[in-house]
Amino acid sequence: MAKVSREVVEKAGVNVEQLLELLIDNAAAELTTYYYYTILRVNLIGLEGEGIKEIAETARIEDRNHFEALVPRIYELGGKLPEDMKVFHDRSACPPARLPDDPTDVQAMLKVLVEAERCAVLGYTNICNLTAGKDHRTYDLALAILNEEIEHESWFSEFLGEGPSGHFMRIGETSPFVSKFLK
Repeated sequence: MAKVSREVVEKAGVNVEQLLELLIDNAAAELTTYYYYTILRVNLIGLEGEGIKEIAETARIEDRNHFEALVPRIYELGGKLPEDMKVFHDRSACPPARLPDDPTDVQAMLKVLVEAERCAVLGYTNICNLTAGKDHRTYDLALAILNEEIEHESWFSEFLGEGPSGHFMRIGETSPFVSKFLK
């Protein structure tokens, strides 16, 4: 644990235990989303599914990166991940992004994908609001993840016909905002 880091955050008025709960719950959401997106991506087949597969893969890899970036901050603040994967899964900040009953229904899969991203946007906005001006490192990390989650939501919402977002799929680069936390 980075003792001074925790003390500075506490002195700034952040309830570190509450923050740790949020960080762990969101880390669980990222890892479980990575898992469920793997299943969704494998089932994106046919003409309609193949057009979405690459975007789902980018979101999947970036969610794994989000998990990897969150873990050091959790431990820096004196927290730790649950030792039991089932416990970790069940405390996810977002509901599981499970494959719909009809795995050939690409529109249903898109709804699962966009709802998972919307939940993530809400979660990281909450962390940003809690840490703004008080915990600069956690704020910077949560903001970086939030930027990527907003892009993920926009990609899937466009496929659902909810309107243009102005965001474009990344080519050759994953986690442009979060990558600085992965070095």
